Amino acid sequence: MDAHSIVLWKHPILTLDHFCKEVVCLTKSFVKKLICYKLYVLLALLVITTPIILLYIEGPHLPILIWAKSKVVWCLYWLGLGVLSSVGFGTGLHTFLLYLGPHITSVTLAAYECGGLNFPEPPYPEQIICPDEVDSAWIASLWNIMLKVRVEAMMWGAGTALGELPPYFMARAARLSGRPPDEDKEDLIEFEELLKKEKHPETMTMVDKSKLFVERLVKKVGFFGILACASIPNPLFDLAGITCGHFLIPFWTFFGATLLGKAAIKMSIQVLFVVVAFNETLIASVLDIVGKIPGVGKKLQAPITTFLENQKQRLHAKKDSKGTNIAVKLFDLFVLSMVLYFIVSLINSMAQNYYKRNHKTSKKRLSD
Repeated sequence: MDAHSIVLWKHPILTLDHFCKEVVCLTKSFVKKLICYKLYVLLALLVITTPIILLYIEGPHLPILIWAKSKVVWCLYWLGLGVLSSVGFGTGLHTFLLYLGPHITSVTLAAYECGGLNFPEPPYPEQIICPDEVDSAWIASLWNIMLKVRVEAMMWGAGTALGELPPYFMARAARLSGRPPDEDKEDLIEFEELLKKEKHPETMTMVDKSKLFVERLVKKVGFFGILACASIPNPLFDLAGITCGHFLIPFWTFFGATLLGKAAIKMSIQVLFVVVAFNETLIASVLDIVGKIPGVGKKLQAPITTFLENQKQRLHAKKDSKGTNIAVKLFDLFVLSMVLYFIVSLINSMAQNYYKRNHKTSKKRLSD
C-alpha cells in the first residue's frame, strides 16, 4: 500500500488507527525526553503551578494576578496561532489571514469610527466598544493603531519564528549523523537534489535558481542574510532553515535573526499594510469602484456596506445591531472550513508518518 493513500476519505478506520498509534508514539518519545531534563521540568512546573495556586487565595495580589493571567493567555493565544501558521503541516493554514489580519482590521476601523483607541477593558480585546471620552494620548493615528496591536502582532511573529525550528533541527541532525535523509523527509531530499543541480546550472528552473539564491545568501552573509530572508515575506524561507541546519550555522545566529526579522521587521510591514489598506477613505474608494462593476456591482457592494454599518453600530454598543449579514456568515464558514481542513490534514499526515516508519522497520527486520 502506498503511504499517500492512507487518508480519511479512502481508509478512514486504518487512518484513524495509525493516527492514534502515532500520537501514542510521540507521547512516549516526549515523556522520555522530559525525563532527561528532570530539573528543568520541575522548575517549569513550579513556575506554572505557583501563580495558579495563588489565583485561588484571597489577598491584595489577586487583581495583579488576574490582570497578568489575561495578558499571558492573550500572548500564548497569538504565539500558538503563529506556530500553526508557520508549521501548517502542508495545509497552507495562514492564521494571519484568518485571525490576526481581521483583528487588526477591526481595531483600525474602530479607531477611525471612535476617533480614539482607549477602548474599555473589559470587554476589549474580546469586543471593541467606543470609549465615552477619547484619551488625547490614544487619538486615531497610524502610529497609535500600530502600537495598539503591537503585542499580538509580535507574539504571532514570534510564533512563526518558533515554527521554523523543526526544519533547522531536522537538517542539522541529518548532517551530523552523516546518513542520507529518510524517504519521509521530503524537504531534505529536495534540498540535497538542489545542491546536486548546482553543478549543472543548465538543468535548473527559475524556482531552483531562486532557492539557490536563498541558500547562497544564508550561507555567505550569515546573520544578516537570514535576517533579510525572515524580514521580507517570501515562500522560500523554509529553505533558509534547512540551509542553516545543513551548514551547521549556530542556533542563536539562526533563531536570533529569524525572531528579529519575523517578530519585529516583517510584522511591522504587514501591520502597516493592513492599517493603511483599511482606512476609511480607501475603503470608500474601493466600494465605489465595486459598485460600478456592470451587472453584479450593486449586489456585491450592498452586503459589504451593511457589514461595515453593523460593525460601526456595534462599536457604539447599540442593542439593535445584533443581526449578522451574509458577509459575516461566509467568512465564519470559510474560517471553519480552513480549520477542519487543517485537522483532517494533520490526521492524514501523522497516520502516514506512522505507516512509513512502521514499514521501514519491517523491511529492515526482513533484510536482517
